[in-house]
Amino acid sequence: MDPITPLLSQPLFLLGEATLTVAHALLAGAGLILVLIVLLIVALMRAARTRARAAADAAAAAREAEARMAEITRAQSEMQGRMATIAEVFGSRQGELNKAISERLDTMTGRLGQSMSQQARATHESLAKLQERLAVIDTAQGNIQSLAGQVVQLQQILANKQTRGAFGQSRMEAIVADGLPSGAYEFQATLSNGNRPDCLVKMPNGAPSLVIDAKFPLESWNAIRAAGETESPEAEKQAAQAFRRDIDVHIKAISERYLIQGETQDTAFMFVPSESIFAEIHENFEALVQRAHRARIVIVSPSLLMLSIQVIQAVLKDARMREQAHLIQGEVARLMLDVGRLDERVRKLQTHFSQANRDLDLILTSTEKVTRRGEKIEALELGAGDGGAAEADGSSPPKMAESKTGSLRLRVVDGDD
Repeated sequence: MDPITPLLSQPLFLLGEATLTVAHALLAGAGLILVLIVLLIVALMRAARTRARAAADAAAAAREAEARMAEITRAQSEMQGRMATIAEVFGSRQGELNKAISERLDTMTGRLGQSMSQQARATHESLAKLQERLAVIDTAQGNIQSLAGQVVQLQQILANKQTRGAFGQSRMEAIVADGLPSGAYEFQATLSNGNRPDCLVKMPNGAPSLVIDAKFPLESWNAIRAAGETESPEAEKQAAQAFRRDIDVHIKAISERYLIQGETQDTAFMFVPSESIFAEIHENFEALVQRAHRARIVIVSPSLLMLSIQVIQAVLKDARMREQAHLIQGEVARLMLDVGRLDERVRKLQTHFSQANRDLDLILTSTEKVTRRGEKIEALELGAGDGGAAEADGSSPPKMAESKTGSLRLRVVDGDD
């Protein structure tokens, strides 16, 4: 008989009518240990499933984040390529535009300088010719007696007002037509008040027109010449008074009929068809010249009218060149507006890039957080090996919790495992 059998059959205590032996106690302890082992296995299986599920979720999140990162990187590279293309096109267009503008401005500057030099040379030549003609007039004053016959013939030609007007008008029209283009003047034009001056010179930039009158009173001048031939001081005085009166009336008529504010210039020209008459007026009738200036009437001879027409021609050319310059400036202004709009749109695109970069930073932050949490979950992995294997590996054996009876051992898992 086994010596352990009496020991196992030895009663420990009585529970009512039932007797509990040592065998019963050992069976109860074995059953309890078996239950604890089953519970531990179930807990380990649940922890493994939870860890696997968390790892799968983390992997899916990582794959999704990588896909988004790849898509964002691709979009950013495409945008950078487009921006580089836009910048290259804009740079080439701007260089071509700057080159074209520089070439046009150089051309216009060269033409303007050439035209100004030509006009200055022409004006200098005209002034030199005028001085020569004035010198000729001074010399011709000593030969007036020798020209008496020609003056008589001129008096016969200018015997009536109609012939006189036609003579002055034809000389004035020839000078104006030779110096100005066809669209810059108009003969016998009708003003808003119904009057018709002999010539109307159209000024540039919408300025009022310039009036030229060719109806000089030659009858009074011829009377002065006739009184000089009689050598009568009284007759000469009366003829001079009549000449002054006729000139005053003519100056007043030009001022009242042809000086219209906003329609004509404040100054009008009174054309004298002879250089000798012009010189005589400035030499012996200075008061008439001053009165004409006060009435804003300029007395001009054929030479002075020719010089004035050349100045007006230069002004017209300058106005046309200025109109072209304004067109170029307008095109440049519109181009700068387009450049401004392009700059604004590029700045908006830059703002979108900045927002995309901030979104990328936020995504990277979220990815780092997910990675750190996945590492923490991995750090919570529970060991399932036995103690003998751990000792064979040379690692410290797992900690056990001893029961009071010395037979129950529980495994304690540290957080670092």
